[in-house]
Amino acid sequence: MALLSAANLGKEFSDRTLFRGVSFEVGERDKIGLVGDNGCGKTTLFRLLTGEYTPDAGGVVRSRDARIGYMEQHACTDGGRTLWQEVESVFAPVMEMEREWERVNALLTGEKSGDAALIERQHRLSEKIEAAGGLTYKSRVRATLLGLGFDEAAFSQPVRSLSGGQKSKAAMGRLLLSDANLLLLDEPTNHLDIPSVEWLEEFLRTYTGAAVIISHDRYFLDRVTSRTLELAHGRLYASNGNYSVHRALREKEREVEEKHYKTASREIRRIEENIALLRQWNREKSIRTAESKQKMVDRLKEELVEPEGDAPVIRFDFTARYVSGNEVVNAEDLAMDFPNRPLFRNVSFGVRRGQRVFLLGPNGCGKTTLLKILNGQYAPRRGSVRLGAKVTIGYYDQTQEGLDPCKTVIDEVWDAYPDRTQTEIRNALAAFLFRGDDVFKEVSLLSGGERARLLLLKLMLARDNLLLLDEPTNHLDIGSCEALENALSGYDGTLFIVSHDRYFINRMADHVIRLTEDGCRVFPGNYDDYLAEMQKEEGREGKTTEKGNAKAAPALSAPAAPAKVNDYKRRKEQESARRRLATRIRRNEEAVSLAEAEAASLHARLADGTVSADYTQVLALTEELERVNAALEELMEEWERLQNEQLAMEAGEAGTGG
Repeated sequence: MALLSAANLGKEFSDRTLFRGVSFEVGERDKIGLVGDNGCGKTTLFRLLTGEYTPDAGGVVRSRDARIGYMEQHACTDGGRTLWQEVESVFAPVMEMEREWERVNALLTGEKSGDAALIERQHRLSEKIEAAGGLTYKSRVRATLLGLGFDEAAFSQPVRSLSGGQKSKAAMGRLLLSDANLLLLDEPTNHLDIPSVEWLEEFLRTYTGAAVIISHDRYFLDRVTSRTLELAHGRLYASNGNYSVHRALREKEREVEEKHYKTASREIRRIEENIALLRQWNREKSIRTAESKQKMVDRLKEELVEPEGDAPVIRFDFTARYVSGNEVVNAEDLAMDFPNRPLFRNVSFGVRRGQRVFLLGPNGCGKTTLLKILNGQYAPRRGSVRLGAKVTIGYYDQTQEGLDPCKTVIDEVWDAYPDRTQTEIRNALAAFLFRGDDVFKEVSLLSGGERARLLLLKLMLARDNLLLLDEPTNHLDIGSCEALENALSGYDGTLFIVSHDRYFINRMADHVIRLTEDGCRVFPGNYDDYLAEMQKEEGREGKTTEKGNAKAAPALSAPAAPAKVNDYKRRKEQESARRRLATRIRRNEEAVSLAEAEAASLHARLADGTVSADYTQVLALTEELERVNAALEELMEEWERLQNEQLAMEAGEAGTGG
């Protein structure tokens, strides 16, 4: 049963249409990813679903059973309560029943001992408290706060003393513990470190309700969602599958649309050439035929839809002005702390020219502080940093403090590079999607994503050979993240990056440094390589524990099959299934090609002047064309299902090492 249905939704702001014709349903246990470029209307769509905004067209139907919980991207909570009290308050009805139970219990242990009505009242309260989760809610609050990255010392902190990011996490904690059965989450991973994101992934995978999630975190979407909605060009594109499946299907759809458009355009040009020739003959019959063909061309043109072009993306071009020495950074025995708060110690590592190094660690472990030490902004309490020959540093600050809110966009860049001409500055701004009057907007009026683009533009123009980047993808949409990745892949300098974007790390990293309070450790490879090594070590630790407990282990009733035999059998089964699926896909694609050829043949016959003059023949051919088109539609739906199967199979094999 659908908890929520949207039908032909449309929304406009002033003279701009955000989207129209948006229709979809949310089932009871659906996990749906909502993606699209910044400004396409994702948050607006959420507000239409909650009823905060009214659509200009269409409507939203909410089931009577739907309990919608909405967390905004910049959700904030405040007040005089502590963090624990704030999150625990979601269980206020249970807590009130507990207080009532205590009042009744006080009477029973005092002046009204043995009162039958009070005993019955206490019994009913106990049942209600247990049914409402009264036995577990405190442990659930604790687990949620720890999962979201708070330590126990933070539980007693007043909410008003928390940072904006911490308040957002507190608001999310309340929402996850609420009785909502449909969660609308707007960029829920923004303020979370990787362990907290992984905790949230597991929570949502086992959550028995539905969730619609706006996110630019592709790794997160792939692990949590099984349906994807994309807002683009004012329309909604839907796929069954996670983000990676959706993207592959959209690419295939675009190829089919492009092919159909080119084929139909060629057919229109061919018929128009025939029309011109018929009119040149200037005979009565040829003129009648030309008029008939013209009507056909007009109808084809009406039905012809030009494929949507790609949305404009940032044109990054990172290059280094000078080549640095082979040794770029050498950090020795670094230690840092703040008053009453140690951060790290014994941190030593080296970075060589051309390496792509990512620094990982939980929030608060000192990653940004370490970047600022490398950049010369902070002095370590102990240890030293030595830069190599000809190293010049470019620094991206995730807090975006390097921008002057009072300046215009063009002045912010021009003042940093006064030797550039206005044309050069305007062209650079245009490459970063600041066009027309946008260049005269004040920095204070820019969104987080726009400020991120402005900082990255200034960084690109500096042409430094060591880039220290602190969460560079935080405010970017998926298209901009991919453009940044492509540019950094071709960068001829050295990268040292703090990020919790695992997709970004996987694509870019050749080394990962894990920072802890007691030091750091370097892992070769990307995030998946790092994760595999950590899991391998945990496995070794587990085996050591098992050996220690071997004597206490009961004997098995039958010996397990040898691991190699099981692995061989599994690989053979996977290979057989893969071949069968590949055969089904090949046969389906052959059938699609035959159906397309048959449809093209029928179109050609209908375009024939001798046929178009025969009503009976036209009617028969039209009915045959409708049958072929219906069959083609079924074949394309089958193709999409088979592609989903193939992608799911590949993902499963990657997960099991097959």
